[in-house]
Amino acid sequence: MEDIPAVGLSSWKASPGKVTEAVKEAIDAGYRHFDCAYFYHNEREVGAGIRCKIKEGAVRREDLFIATKLWCTCHKKSLVETACRRSLKALKLNYLDLYLIHWPMGFKPPHPEWIMSCSELSFCLSHPRVQDLPLDESNMVIPGDTDFLDTWEILIRFQIQRNVIVIPGSITPSDIKENIQVFDFELTQHDMDNILSLNRNLRLATFPITKNHKDYPFHIEY
Repeated sequence: MEDIPAVGLSSWKASPGKVTEAVKEAIDAGYRHFDCAYFYHNEREVGAGIRCKIKEGAVRREDLFIATKLWCTCHKKSLVETACRRSLKALKLNYLDLYLIHWPMGFKPPHPEWIMSCSELSFCLSHPRVQDLPLDESNMVIPGDTDFLDTWEILIRFQIQRNVIVIPGSITPSDIKENIQVFDFELTQHDMDNILSLNRNLRLATFPITKNHKDYPFHIEY
């Protein structure tokens, strides 16, 4: 947490053509951590936003923490450097602060006729089957007009106090700003315990079409 900014902007599922402006808004709002991936297919847009703000003098490259990810078709040792350089070229950056393995399962590189199936794979990743609803201790939905700050700000703050880095995604300027306004308050231990008590042992991104893979990470009971 000392080396990586606690709140970053995710570019996952960000609408094409809107990512650059979202990155610029985020930098103006104080974000210094940006989470990218080859599979998100928007590294060029993320890089354009970053370069624009560097050129303006609003931020320096060394002030930013930029992460991107190695996709599953490039796990073979001989392909890793090429994949990393491809991302750097798309971002138009000289270096990354973090390069992650996106998923632990290595895939066979696709044949050209399979490329269009990426849209289907993206759909599977972005549509979890479990309803994602914030519930209170009585299993009731938290009202949208709650006066206890904002529900999602509470959840972001909750993770920060657990020393978990949070990377919410949005292309909406107001949401981008609100998601980083979480450093001027603290949750009490009672608040933390109440939120922890809502645990449902759910995984929201299970990548179901890879369950037959020998390296599938989610067969272990959670």
